[in-house]
Amino acid sequence: MNHIDLTNRCAVVTGGAQGFGRAITERFKASGAKVAIWDHDIALAEKTAQEIGPEVLALQVDVTDTTAVEGARDATLAAFGTLDILVNNAGIAGINKTVWETDLEEWRKVLRINLDGPFICAKAIVPIMLKQGYGRIVNIASIAGKEGNPNAAHYSASKAGLIALTKSLGKELAQHNITVNAVTPAAAKTAIFDQMTETHINFMLSKIPKGRFVLVEELAALVSWLASEECSFSTGAVFDISGGRATY
Repeated sequence: MNHIDLTNRCAVVTGGAQGFGRAITERFKASGAKVAIWDHDIALAEKTAQEIGPEVLALQVDVTDTTAVEGARDATLAAFGTLDILVNNAGIAGINKTVWETDLEEWRKVLRINLDGPFICAKAIVPIMLKQGYGRIVNIASIAGKEGNPNAAHYSASKAGLIALTKSLGKELAQHNITVNAVTPAAAKTAIFDQMTETHINFMLSKIPKGRFVLVEELAALVSWLASEECSFSTGAVFDISGGRATY
């Protein structure tokens, strides 16, 4: 494992209790950062924090709730004194159906968590970064946001929106030593697969030239570099980690 220096940095990882989020939290901790896991499943978040070790804080947060996010921000600041890194990772896949079979509330639920959530978290945390003159924001999008997966229009649209949010916010903060970047991974074998049909999982695998799903550790390595001081000139950018699937 290459060493990435996050010494004395304080990070928030939404959805950090499992999957991509846990792997990112583990890599951040190994790199010297303090990490606050913001997750709706507090029992799992506390278990994860305990397993990873000291200076990992677990907080119960609904990222679609502005009041809850602001409260978690304040609790994180009280615990760590600063907030240098935000990883918007919390997300859901939603039910695999065609557009015309998808209920409006199902559409809205996916958009609320996958797109409104990162907006709300950024809105709460960016003023802290502006005040201290430093910050790193990494948004976990998806290759689906670039290509659009059939039977997953809500998920694809939410991740496409997150890519656009990344580009807009990156431009707004470019003069403030705050970078905003997105990663677009192919799928990984995490709990999110439980929300998908076997047909959809096989479809995603068939699109990856590497012939396998991404490992959570591979994604965490890329995110850790993007969250570091060393990544200083890339902002509003999209970094693919899709096993060759990406065409642009």
